[in-house]
Amino acid sequence: MPAYNEADCIEKVVANWTDFLKNKFPNDETTLIVINDGSKDSTGELLTKMAVSNTRLTVVNQPNGGHGNAVVNGYKKAVALNSQHVFQTDSDDQFITDDFDKLWEKRNESRFILGYREIRHDATVRLFITRVLRGTISTVYGTYILDSNIPFRLIEGNFLKKLLQQLPDPEPFAPNIFLAVMAKKSGEKLYDIPITHKDRETGEVSIVKWNLWKVCVRSFRELLRFRIELNDKVKALRH
Repeated sequence: MPAYNEADCIEKVVANWTDFLKNKFPNDETTLIVINDGSKDSTGELLTKMAVSNTRLTVVNQPNGGHGNAVVNGYKKAVALNSQHVFQTDSDDQFITDDFDKLWEKRNESRFILGYREIRHDATVRLFITRVLRGTISTVYGTYILDSNIPFRLIEGNFLKKLLQQLPDPEPFAPNIFLAVMAKKSGEKLYDIPITHKDRETGEVSIVKWNLWKVCVRSFRELLRFRIELNDKVKALRH
């Protein structure tokens, strides 16, 4: 779970997910890894305070590197813990814990499972970017993924480790898109399971600060460049 300036809701979100882990996996070792991405508000302080008494919470504080970088660093931390499964979600309180089971019940059928925001409550700029990326992925890679960048995904731990090794360098703006493309091209069934997406009640949407055109152009260039490397990446995943 990446977190940036979510002081208004971070305590609630962390409590929801760690309570869920405790109830869902009472006899298993689980942890919620929160990557505090250089928050300028009190998010980091609140997380550090919660971690003292919450045994299912792991907090990593890092300089601001952007949402994608925080996601990748969270994945790397999970892989370093030899996690059997890794689930990623966001800290903005737009998802519900009940939907986890929809993905979990498919865990023996696929190593990479995505949710899908069928009814999405986001700013127009984000919805536009999602449509552009969906079309770009379909055109460039010949594969259709409903919500390739969704922060609600379940990945088998060893497979995630292989995927991370194949991420392009330098690190892309939206690494979750590349992970989804590689997973599907390697033969995994992503399922695209409909999940609940709530209105954002707190915090701010950082993507609005970016120039929309620059975001689209950068993502398109990264995806186009990656197309040249994709076949070799997929071969590596299958070995």
